[in-house]
Amino acid sequence: MSYENELAVALAAVCQASAVCRSVQSKIDAAALEKKDRSPVTVADFASQAVVCRELQAAFPVDPVIGEEDAAQLKESGNSQFMDRVQSELAAVGIKSSRDEICGWIDRGSAKDYSPRFWTIDPIDGTKGFLRSEQYAVALALIVNGQIDVALLGCPNLPVEDWSDAVGVICYAIRGEGSYVLPMDDDSAEPQRVTVSSNADPATARFCESVESGHTSHNHSAMISKRLGIAADAVRLDSQAKYAVVGRGQAEIYMRLPTRPGYQEKIWDHAGGVLFVEEAGGRVTDIHGKPLEFNHGFELKANRGVIATNGPLHDALLKMLPEVGVE
Repeated sequence: MSYENELAVALAAVCQASAVCRSVQSKIDAAALEKKDRSPVTVADFASQAVVCRELQAAFPVDPVIGEEDAAQLKESGNSQFMDRVQSELAAVGIKSSRDEICGWIDRGSAKDYSPRFWTIDPIDGTKGFLRSEQYAVALALIVNGQIDVALLGCPNLPVEDWSDAVGVICYAIRGEGSYVLPMDDDSAEPQRVTVSSNADPATARFCESVESGHTSHNHSAMISKRLGIAADAVRLDSQAKYAVVGRGQAEIYMRLPTRPGYQEKIWDHAGGVLFVEEAGGRVTDIHGKPLEFNHGFELKANRGVIATNGPLHDALLKMLPEVGVE
């Protein structure tokens, strides 16, 4: 079936949410970071989810949305300052609304159970990257019968081109129709189709991983890299921007290796990026080579870890994992 309408609505939602996030991030100062003040990401998280769920509610009122946030924290009497800031940021992008409306939009994203058709959103994927003014993403995906059919990543700080100073891209994919990139700040630009790298030589392969060691096992990544003969150091960046980098052919490998027993990945941390890599010609599995399953509610209960590659290097990488103790 055609997803032209779903894509149009999702693009508008992600673009507007990215604008809100940029506005909040531009106001972060060094003093706040020194105090480990997380209020900017809290405001941006809520405002971003409100924007996206508002658009989805208007266009697809019966579609559930599985998201990372709900409005419970905002409704607490001691958090009125957050609500004021969220309301202000929404007004700045033309959304003038009451507190009840804002909470209602946010709570549209509080579903947790599987449905035959639903959306999943991470309003700010990569919160520490956001606070450092580095990489983060607004991630959105439509899942139908357990399959990702539409996926988007808004990456406000990702360069438009390798050689360009311009930043801010929307990466998107529709199943069976390829992967595309649009610059955020050029309304006249045409979508550019992208494909993964064709590099099959481990010695010249590039890989990326999470900045935070709590998100992936850096030690195992280093051992795998050494055994495969990868010469370049890992590029560390936050968020699903790593999927964007692999899908655009700027890296061949993204490894999210388990750091503790029993941890289950959340679907909103991956759905937006998985289809982008796959439709660009790449491959995404868990550490055992199984496709990721998005029909178990808000968690990837049938999977462990995530490996995304350009394809030619995938099997060699999977074979290496148990040899270095990843299981």
